[in-house]
Amino acid sequence: MLSEQTLSLVKATVPVLQQHGVALTSHFYQRMFQHNPELKNLFNQGHQHSGQQQQALAGAVLAYAQHIEDPSPLLPVLTRVAHKHVSLGIRAEHYPIVGNHLLASIREVLGDAAGDDLIQAWAEAYRLLADTLIGIENAMYRDATNADGGWSGWRPFRVTRKVEESEEIASFYLAPCDGGALPSFKPGQYVSVKRFVAEWGLNQPRQYSLSDAPNGEYLRISVKREDAAEGKPAGRISNLLHREVSEGDVLELTSPQGDFFLHEDRNGPVVLISAGVGQTPMQAMLGQLLKRGQREVRFLHAARHGGAHAMGWQVRQLAERHPQLQIHVSYEAPRAQDALGIDYHAAGRLNLDEVKELALLPDADYYLCGPLGFMRAQRDSLRRLGVPAERIHYEVFGSHPGGD
Repeated sequence: MLSEQTLSLVKATVPVLQQHGVALTSHFYQRMFQHNPELKNLFNQGHQHSGQQQQALAGAVLAYAQHIEDPSPLLPVLTRVAHKHVSLGIRAEHYPIVGNHLLASIREVLGDAAGDDLIQAWAEAYRLLADTLIGIENAMYRDATNADGGWSGWRPFRVTRKVEESEEIASFYLAPCDGGALPSFKPGQYVSVKRFVAEWGLNQPRQYSLSDAPNGEYLRISVKREDAAEGKPAGRISNLLHREVSEGDVLELTSPQGDFFLHEDRNGPVVLISAGVGQTPMQAMLGQLLKRGQREVRFLHAARHGGAHAMGWQVRQLAERHPQLQIHVSYEAPRAQDALGIDYHAAGRLNLDEVKELALLPDADYYLCGPLGFMRAQRDSLRRLGVPAERIHYEVFGSHPGGD
C-alpha cells in the first residue's frame, strides 16, 4: 500500500506529465541506452527513431499517475504489457535498471521541481508497479516453460518453407531445430523473432502474429515487407526477412504470447474483420474454427488491390469446402486484372453498412485487426449497428504485434 503522502505527490505530477511527458521519456531512453547499451537489443530501435516508444511510455506513465489511488482499471493494459515483456525476454533483473534511470530522468528533466520527497514518492510507486508486472510475468514464464512443448527465452527454429503470399507478404514455416515438440497456443497470439541488424550492430526483436492454427508440426508467421513511404523509413527486420532468409535458415523465436485471441469457450458465430497484413491472426482463428467445425464464420477482408491481397485463393477454397464459412473482400483500388466476384466482391473501402446482412449475426463475436484508422472505423460501425462493446475484440498493428 502506498502512503497518503506518496499518493498525493504522484497525483500532483499529472499536469507536469501532461505537458512534459514525452520530453521526460525521451530523456529516459537516451539516458538508459547511454549507460546500459546492452538493453538496445530488447527495444525496437525503429520505434525509438520514430518516437513511438517515447510517446507510448509517456502515455503509460501519465495513466499510472492518474490512477495511482486505484490502478485496477489498468490491469488489462498491464497484462498486455506483460505479454510483450515475456515475448521480448524482459526479466525481473531489468526492472531496477529501468527504475534507476526513470527516477534520475525525473530529477534531471524537472530540475528544482523534483525534490527528494517527490523522487521518493515515485520510487515507491514504481516499486509497486514493478512488483505487479514481475508477478504477472513470472507466472507467464512458468506457464510457458511447463506447457507441453513449451520453452522460455529464445529457441532456434529452421525455416522449412518460405511462400510468397502476395507482392509484399511472405509466409515462413518454422520447425524447432531441436526436433522437440511444439506447444499449443491461442489462435491470435504472436511470437517474437530476433534478427541481427548490421547497420545498428544490434540484435532486434519483432513480434509477428502466428498465421496458422496450432498443428504440432510447425509455427507459421506471415510478414509484410514494409517499404519506405511518406517519410517513414523501410522496416529493417521485415526487409531482412524477405531478402536474406531462405528455406533452411535458422530464426530464433520466443514462445507464443498475447492477449488478443479466439474465445474458444463460446459457441456463437464469429466474424473476422481485417485489413492488409492484419489478417494474419485471423488466419489462425479461421483455421481453428474450421477444424472444430461448429460455429458460423464470416471472413471480411480489405486490401488495396489483388497484388497486395495475400492468401485469397486459400480462403476461397476453404469457403468451398466449409458451408459455415462465408467471405467478403473489398479492394480499395482494384486493378484491371482483378476479377470482381472472384478476387473481390466490392470496390472501395470495407463498409459494414453495405454488408450488414452478411456480417451482423445474433450473439456473434467480432474480431478486428488492421491499421488504426481501419480499426476505429469498423469498431464505430459495429457499435452504431448495435453490437455490444463486449462482443468486439481487436488488435492494432503498430508498436504492438505486427512490427516492422
